[in-house]
Amino acid sequence: MLTEAEIESFVADGFVRVPGAVPRATVDECRAQLWAASGCSPDDPGTWTEPVVRIGGMATPPFREAANTPALHEAYDRLVGAGRWTAPLGLGTFPIRFPSEKDPGDDGWHLDAGWTGDSGEYRVGLRSRGRALLMLFLFSDVGPDDARTRIRIGSHLDVPPLLTAAGEEGREWFSLCGEAVPASAGRQEVEATGAAGDVYLCHPFLIHAAQRHGGTVPRFIAQPPLEPTGLLDLDGSAPSPVERAVLAGLRSS
Repeated sequence: MLTEAEIESFVADGFVRVPGAVPRATVDECRAQLWAASGCSPDDPGTWTEPVVRIGGMATPPFREAANTPALHEAYDRLVGAGRWTAPLGLGTFPIRFPSEKDPGDDGWHLDAGWTGDSGEYRVGLRSRGRALLMLFLFSDVGPDDARTRIRIGSHLDVPPLLTAAGEEGREWFSLCGEAVPASAGRQEVEATGAAGDVYLCHPFLIHAAQRHGGTVPRFIAQPPLEPTGLLDLDGSAPSPVERAVLAGLRSS
């Protein structure tokens, strides 16, 4: 169970780590399937020719189990609200990062989009349509040299003021990132390290970035959304921690 201190840390910092959220046996099954899907061999570094290989959604039983452990369901309830999220049918996407001197080409600071607009553009709205949480599932141990995800602590608070005038249509994702990333530039940074089976549950507005792999063992993570059943209620009397953070960002503007 998340403690009250962890809940308050989520509101203020934008993320919380759930250690051992996924059993190690499940992690090992998932990683074996990802190796097979990647076309690379865990025993032959000669097949690790690219800095990153991306795999889409995986919905086999191990991935469904990983996304829906009792610990995670309880954490979803605490952060988003009971009955306000949809149980994942699988996980994805998976950026598998290999030790490499090459520029991966995808390591810029950003927040994730919520939905796709009528013209195919990615969009983000104040009430976070399409995304209740950003989640980072560690399917390998991630140490200081293992392409750990970078996080700007508290950066989720910088985003709500940039969305207030956009209404229900929200803003186009790329232009929003062009303002949100500079707005959060002075924030302290932390890196998402941990053991295989740990899960980072992040506010949907959190600014984060990938980086090059400087270690020796390929890194496996999933970075799916937790999908909501509706929009954030920013006028209610009992806001969830996700909603509390948005309201805090609006008050600070």
